[in-house]
Amino acid sequence: MKGLLLPCLLLLFGGQRSSACPHLCSCHGSQVNCSSRFLTSSSLPTSFPAETTELRLHNNLLSSLPNGLLDDLKSLRSVSLHGNPWICDCGVLYLRAWLLRQPATLTSHLGVNCSFPPGLRGRLVVYLTEEEVLESCHYWYCDLALASQVCLFVFVVVQACVLVALLVFLRRFEKLSKVAKRTTEESFTAMEGLRENEYVPLKDCSF
Repeated sequence: MKGLLLPCLLLLFGGQRSSACPHLCSCHGSQVNCSSRFLTSSSLPTSFPAETTELRLHNNLLSSLPNGLLDDLKSLRSVSLHGNPWICDCGVLYLRAWLLRQPATLTSHLGVNCSFPPGLRGRLVVYLTEEEVLESCHYWYCDLALASQVCLFVFVVVQACVLVALLVFLRRFEKLSKVAKRTTEESFTAMEGLRENEYVPLKDCSF
């Protein structure tokens, strides 16, 4: 009995969670309204009720959609995605692929335009070619690689400066050590000479 109770509880609470209205959104039946809520790609709900038929995500701050976000919404008939600053780099590949899979009667692609990079600004995401998207990805990776190389160059220069400073310090320390050693030897020599001069009169007096 205990072994059957736990799966039943998990299914019960899991079903309640899947049908609950997402945080920051409002729900009316199978309609989920998350529009004009200043949602970003990170603050966007991670899931929506499975029975959702209409989903409104327009007029937010979305730059991309998490992979698989809309795949389980089998009853979905309408999605509004316009009015968002979509970034057309590697992160837009899921949204583009999802839009391409939708039937022509589902006008989700309307108003889904690129805001970045500048070369693709204003383009409809659904009409982007893979080459254009991958080119923007390479552009982003090139910028990252260039920044990494600059940081590495600065690090090497700093290390070289530290090494040169250390070598200069060691040479100066070596010179100072030699001077100090020479001064010490001269001091001992002078003291020995004074001692010998002091002992000379005493020897003369003994005669």
